[in-house]
Amino acid sequence: MHDDNMITIVGSGKVGSSIALQAGMREIDGEILLIDIIKGLPQGEAMDINHTLAEQGRDTIVRGSNEYADMQGSDIVVIVAGVGRKPGMTRMDLLNTNAGIVRDVARKVGEYAKGSIVVTVTNPLDPMTYITLKATDFKPNRVMGMGNLLDLSRFRSFIADELKVSRRSIQALVIGEHGENMLPLVRYSSIAGIPLTQLISNEKAKELVEKTRKVAAEVIALKGATIYAPANAVVEMLDAISNDRRVVMPVCAYTDGKYGVNDICIGVPAVIGREGIEEIIEVELNDEERTIFENGVNAVREAIRSLKL
Repeated sequence: MHDDNMITIVGSGKVGSSIALQAGMREIDGEILLIDIIKGLPQGEAMDINHTLAEQGRDTIVRGSNEYADMQGSDIVVIVAGVGRKPGMTRMDLLNTNAGIVRDVARKVGEYAKGSIVVTVTNPLDPMTYITLKATDFKPNRVMGMGNLLDLSRFRSFIADELKVSRRSIQALVIGEHGENMLPLVRYSSIAGIPLTQLISNEKAKELVEKTRKVAAEVIALKGATIYAPANAVVEMLDAISNDRRVVMPVCAYTDGKYGVNDICIGVPAVIGREGIEEIIEVELNDEERTIFENGVNAVREAIRSLKL
């Protein structure tokens, strides 16, 4: 365990506090700091989580603060601050409100946690990751967004339901915009190495892709927010960075010419380790996949342009 390492989570609502709990249960770092502008909230969450961790015999310490300066020395900063989707909203509906919040937080990260790697979680995910990158002025490998890993968890869930096989047999991949143009890649998904395309029909594959795209809105309509699955995806990323695992997973990254895309952040498969995004992996896309991917790129570009950064 890394006693001297610290993860800061900015935003102590349901997702932020769930990240702290899950990271603490897995003892990913020695210390977790929850920061929020609401007085008392992060402190109360920290106490509640510490009591859980104490009973479980986990030694990660969780603290709460209302001061950005307390993030000094953080190895990783997670930005969850912002307003969440309400029933009936798309992720892009949050664009203007959250852009200002994320920019302010990212500037604070650039000021107080210069050596950190940043994981952005606030929606709309891809534009917010780009804003984080610009506002921190960090190198692109040190800023990433959590989007497609969450989409992938949903895709895996649907594949398992359909094939009635253990979820642990399933390898899947989702890239592109974390939004209306997300791209679950059926061709790059497999069951114990057997291509998914050999096990389900094209029609069924299309159905699973469509379900994966729409399910977040369904969860939000039913319970008001998505909490545990996004938190879990963030914690998988934290684990890969903190323990230098070099896990290949889809993250929102500054592509820098890969996939023919420049000056934008979008979901792509990457090697995640101690340096953050250590390598972006380019997979070949067919015409249909390329079209959806590029629609996502264009939607993100349009969003960023509309903000007049």
